[in-house]
Amino acid sequence: MGAMPFSELFKSRKPHVGGVGEGAVQGSSTIGPAAPDRAAIVADLENAGISWFWATDAAGQVSYLSEAIARACGHEGTCASGVTLQSLLIPVAGEGDGRSLGLKLGTRKPFSGLLVETTGGEPANRLVLRLSGRAVFDAAGGFIGFRGSALDATEEYRNEEEASRLAQFDSLTGLSNRHRMGQRIEATLAAFRQTKRAATLFMLDLDRFKQVNDTLGHAAGDELLQQVGDRLRGAVAGRGEIGRLGGDEFQVLIPDVDDRGELGVLARKIIAMLSQPYSLSDGRCTIGCSVGVAIAPYDGVEREELERAADLALYASKNGGRGQFRFYAADLELEDQLRRRMESDLADAIEAGSFALEYEPLVSLADNRVVALEARYCWEDEERGRVSPESFLPIAEGSRLIVPIGEWALMRACRDARQWPATVRLAIPVSPVQFFASGFADRVAAVLEETEFDPARLELQLCEAIIQGDAAMVDKGLGALFKLGVRLTLDHFGRGFTSLSYLRRAPFSSLRVAPNFFEPTIGDELGDMEMIGAIVQLARTLGMETSAGGIHALPLLARLQALGIDHVGGYVFGEPMSADAVEIAFLQGDWTIAPSDAGSQRASRRTVFRKIGLIHTDCYYEVTLRNLSRSGAMIQGLEDVPVGTQFVLDFGGGQLAVATVKRVMDDTQGVEFEQELVDDGAGGLVTRGRVSPYALANAGLPLQSLGAGKVAGAPEAGVPRFKLSRNAPRPAGIAA
Repeated sequence: MGAMPFSELFKSRKPHVGGVGEGAVQGSSTIGPAAPDRAAIVADLENAGISWFWATDAAGQVSYLSEAIARACGHEGTCASGVTLQSLLIPVAGEGDGRSLGLKLGTRKPFSGLLVETTGGEPANRLVLRLSGRAVFDAAGGFIGFRGSALDATEEYRNEEEASRLAQFDSLTGLSNRHRMGQRIEATLAAFRQTKRAATLFMLDLDRFKQVNDTLGHAAGDELLQQVGDRLRGAVAGRGEIGRLGGDEFQVLIPDVDDRGELGVLARKIIAMLSQPYSLSDGRCTIGCSVGVAIAPYDGVEREELERAADLALYASKNGGRGQFRFYAADLELEDQLRRRMESDLADAIEAGSFALEYEPLVSLADNRVVALEARYCWEDEERGRVSPESFLPIAEGSRLIVPIGEWALMRACRDARQWPATVRLAIPVSPVQFFASGFADRVAAVLEETEFDPARLELQLCEAIIQGDAAMVDKGLGALFKLGVRLTLDHFGRGFTSLSYLRRAPFSSLRVAPNFFEPTIGDELGDMEMIGAIVQLARTLGMETSAGGIHALPLLARLQALGIDHVGGYVFGEPMSADAVEIAFLQGDWTIAPSDAGSQRASRRTVFRKIGLIHTDCYYEVTLRNLSRSGAMIQGLEDVPVGTQFVLDFGGGQLAVATVKRVMDDTQGVEFEQELVDDGAGGLVTRGRVSPYALANAGLPLQSLGAGKVAGAPEAGVPRFKLSRNAPRPAGIAA
């Protein structure tokens, strides 16, 4: 038989043993002749919510439960027969292991202040209670159950929970805040060091966010950040922790991923999703995103190290032109120093007039006739020699020095082009920094007027990053240029995310195919030809011409011609020429160039010139890397190497690539990689994986992030099988 309910206990006024809350009722007494009924007192306490009561029998089943608690648990009345108390009331999150109430009841010892939550009813009606109780024994000392009280702690707990949430999460986006992200990163790295696992940290910075605040207001900026948070959740898809550090800075922590190919795909996905247009209450806008990536334990084993590495990679990605990602590398610190020095030298070069222009022919595939010449920047530096545009233009853009350099180039090119036949156009690239600089269209008009150059012969090449800027500013700028009568080309089309509806109404005369379409793919060694064909058809539909630059080989040229590309430039038609050489070529009449493979280069092969390590058996050689592609490289420095020899190339920073010699030319070998390299986000190539510092630690070396030099533990000596070439060039360091 179960224990007597509280109401019956109080009505009977019989002496009993047991307790309610912290005290026990040992008997009954009355205070005066009109003492209130104890059952009425209990009812008043329960109805007022001051205190609730509960009781169980010897078997632990509920014999009494205040009606408010029973209702919150989905039961009616004051008795939930056949149900144990611990099945109705469970410890709240973080307040025990889920068995604490059952353990306390099992020990038959008094307890108080146990925080529990009701279950079984509607989530909105659930209560948080502070539970107290004491075991009840009969006159013979036999255990007959538990009785206790409960205080409503719902509001107090929810307020504390909300305060805790606000202390750990960003109130605007709902993402983790800086404090929580710091804790998560530190805890993850500490735990992963014990289990030798990897973790990756992304640092994100929004591009052009300040323009949104300045043009649409801070309310629009807040709305934009909320949408950014939603898109980040969609891109990461639950694979890691996302945090907003404040302003337009974000972090993403991805556990158990160190494959740089996979991480590069994720970085591009994030950039793509965040670069799509946003619809806000106060207007429409487009921003961009730059990403820096650091991987533990390769780039750091402590939180401070990893965050610094990711910050440095982010800084490099922003200086590289924004809208891209960069992996951390130990030589980024040196790169940062060299960048700052080059920025200073660029400013001096403008004053000294150290810049020149060269011109690359753009040829019509219908008759091989030169229809335009594209201007290319040249910088001859006293110390560096000839500096490639790929090296100094990103720095000029980051420092806004591209504005005076670009203005000079436009003036110089228009003067040069006046000497060309009237049927030949001048094409010149325009940086986003130039385009958005105040009065750009006015400066173009002034140059055309001063040089008396026909606007119809001037072709401005605008990259997709420009039309992803503030819509009002873009429309105004394009409209002003269109009124001048100049031709507008959308350069690197297909690399960004241009809206087709916008393309239909924008005043572009031609589309220039992005060079990344010429990267070899698994299905087509010439690149993504199907996509190029689709772009040609789109351009025809819109009444635009198509062009492609950097064409390096005759088979690729033949495919592009079959697809209907109108104009092509690149190695198959010659390299850039000086202004004097262009004039001489035009003196011979109509200038036609037959395509040739005499100076062709392998698709997507980067010309480089730097020292790397080469491991063969137990010997470590130092050789020169001459060029590089995803699938192979050309190395120079060893003689008498037979075809089929297998090497391990050490690119530094723990990057090892197994390679097999496929062809030999004296002291130069062409090698093919066992596993293709992947994009580093800035036009370079890196290995997917690296030598793990955990593996080095197992070999007795200290656990630390990888440096820029040769891989630790590589062989130092042995009996050399191959002889070092005396004629091999000896570069002093890494070429820019």
